[in-house]
Amino acid sequence: MSIKDSILNDIKDSMKSGDTQKRDALRTIHSALKQVEVDKRITLSDEDCIKILKTALKQREDARDSYKSAGREDLAQKEEYEISLINTYLPKQLSDEELESALKDLIANLGAKDIKDLGKVMGAAKSLEASGKRISDMAKKLLQ
Repeated sequence: MSIKDSILNDIKDSMKSGDTQKRDALRTIHSALKQVEVDKRITLSDEDCIKILKTALKQREDARDSYKSAGREDLAQKEEYEISLINTYLPKQLSDEELESALKDLIANLGAKDIKDLGKVMGAAKSLEASGKRISDMAKKLLQ
């Protein structure tokens, strides 16, 4: 079953169970997917859905951080819920140990020596299943 179909089924299930928070969050996610389909006149593949979901995840994380710094814990919790929901549709993220190991291998293969080579490392690390922020933070730590 595709990611998009899975989201639609989960919307239906949440409607049947009366879970309005989950229903509303999933509808927002589905609408983002549908918007891209309509704008580009394409049918989304799972890879396309993953890219859109990663973008939505980053938006939610940024919003959560902003709400926390503004003292709006209620809105931060809402964003946290949506982050956990989006993560259920994304491939499993690498653990910190796995990410560190993969980045060490990448750095060795690229011959990166210091922080000036961060751009090369980041470009090569795009295929890793981790957020850009996590990859960047770990790469900076390893390159220093």
